[in-house]
Amino acid sequence: MKTEYIELNENQIDSGVIRRAGEILRGGGLVAFPTETVYGLGGDALNPESSRKIYAAKGRPQDNPLIVHICRMEDLAPITEEIPAAGYALAKAFWPGPLTMIFHKSILVPTETTGGLSTVAVRFPSNKIAAELIRAAGGYIAAPSANASGRPSPTLGRHCLEDLDGKVEMILDGGPVGIGLESTIIDLTSEVPTILRPGYVTQEMLEKVLGTVEVDRTILGEETNLPPKAPGMKYRHYAPRGELVIVEGRQEKVIQYINHACEDYAARGFKTGVICTDETAQQYRADLVRSAGSRDDEESVARCLFRILREFDEEEAQFMFSESFDRAGIGQAVMNRLMKAAGHRVVQV
Repeated sequence: MKTEYIELNENQIDSGVIRRAGEILRGGGLVAFPTETVYGLGGDALNPESSRKIYAAKGRPQDNPLIVHICRMEDLAPITEEIPAAGYALAKAFWPGPLTMIFHKSILVPTETTGGLSTVAVRFPSNKIAAELIRAAGGYIAAPSANASGRPSPTLGRHCLEDLDGKVEMILDGGPVGIGLESTIIDLTSEVPTILRPGYVTQEMLEKVLGTVEVDRTILGEETNLPPKAPGMKYRHYAPRGELVIVEGRQEKVIQYINHACEDYAARGFKTGVICTDETAQQYRADLVRSAGSRDDEESVARCLFRILREFDEEEAQFMFSESFDRAGIGQAVMNRLMKAAGHRVVQV
């Protein structure tokens, strides 16, 4: 299969390109496209064969549910059994935007899209290219991140090409994404609304709308053997090809430990990398030192994380170390992704 790669401007969208992309999706094909979070790999959410193609293209386990993307609030009811009051309240506060909600699904949504579950995850993205594409495709696009399963999520169009060239019909390159981490996922089918994946919409923001909101115990812990209700709950994700370790402790101890480890690996002929911040970047001695931004700007750290992991792969880094980040606010999402990328390898110093 030849993959067509097309650059688009979100502020001046080529309607002809969107029309062709919509035809591909309605015909059962796959299109990678930008959202405000990361790039998504889209297929017709109501077509079981399209969902099977998504799993195959990504090499994704078929019990890992997909997210259904919509572009109109009125399209939510047909794919759910009911919309609880919490769903309407969150939609009013955060849609369009980086929030995914889990509902009981209607018979309209095939279990191939939901990973065999009776629930469906739904998001209403704010990116204009995504909205136009969803509309052109008929209103419902199933879309996990547009990367090979387990790899860092794509924040640039070329990241999609690296992983999916020859596996999908079209890639729409809309430039760098704005947020850089996948959407927050909240389960509205549980007794108390529960965050299954942290993201840009934080627990504190959700609690201002709903009151009590719980956080799934596995978010920063080890994987479980339970069926995943949301993408990323069960399997290792976001991993670079080399080995990544997170180092926690007092700043000077962290820097000392990482530098010593990098010197040791370098002496044995290995290439090393460090993920750090503007405040500490000059103090590290490694082959590759990448700052994710200032600790005073958590959104910058979130936006840069996946790009840095991809750069380490491009530079063939073999052993990598990362500073730890605050687990409050969006830092919770950053640490969730880092922990999964590192396979929960953490050193306390």
